[in-house]
Amino acid sequence: MSGPSEIDWTDVTWNPVAGCALASAGCTNCYAMRMAARLQAMGHQKYRGTTRKSGGRYVWTGRVNVDVSSLSAPLEWRKSKRIFVNSMADLFHPDVPTDFIKKVWEVMAECPQHHFQVLTKRPERMANMFANNELSRISNVWLGTSVENEFVSDRIDQLSRINNMTLFISFEPLIGPISNVDLTAIHWATVGGESGLKSRSIEVQWVDRLHEICRRDDVAFFFKQWGGTNKKANGRMLHGLTYDEYPIELMP
Repeated sequence: MSGPSEIDWTDVTWNPVAGCALASAGCTNCYAMRMAARLQAMGHQKYRGTTRKSGGRYVWTGRVNVDVSSLSAPLEWRKSKRIFVNSMADLFHPDVPTDFIKKVWEVMAECPQHHFQVLTKRPERMANMFANNELSRISNVWLGTSVENEFVSDRIDQLSRINNMTLFISFEPLIGPISNVDLTAIHWATVGGESGLKSRSIEVQWVDRLHEICRRDDVAFFFKQWGGTNKKANGRMLHGLTYDEYPIELMP
């Protein structure tokens, strides 16, 4: 599944991997888990076995499927795009073969016209692959990790081990306060509340604190949404302003 995205900070999604496993509290209401269940029910082989029903809802089974046929998709997009890599999975899930991750990297290296946004909840594996020289540093690839509350803020430290790359943090869904983290090695932060029927609330003071930290550490700040059961009605303005900042090379 690749194509146009409704995610505000990207243009398209590219999914050479399908399936995942719950990693932390931010995964509880994962939109990709729900979508994968629908695609599996529709008979899409790529999502076969990735979800199961539990307690009246569908959850990840932990199975991941690689999709070699989708590797060429970015090569076919000639116009420059921001590409979210694996919106329906985690490229650095432990069951994704290292050789396949390298193939994804090779495709990104062949597409200098695009900016690739790689987001993982498992930054330690990603950082270790760089430390072991298994992955190359590509200027049009941004590396990110998700941090939903203070309990997983150590992911920032793992990501910060990678140098000479554009690094970002997705504070989404923000489900708890983050009082103080070091973002001096980070270039971009996106912040957003959880959306959907069972969404957990976000507090304005949590967002304000992250905005303060970004200003302190000179990090581009992107506020995506307040979320909730009606995310469109709740909007994405923070104290009357919209924040659409990107790392410097993509600033208007």
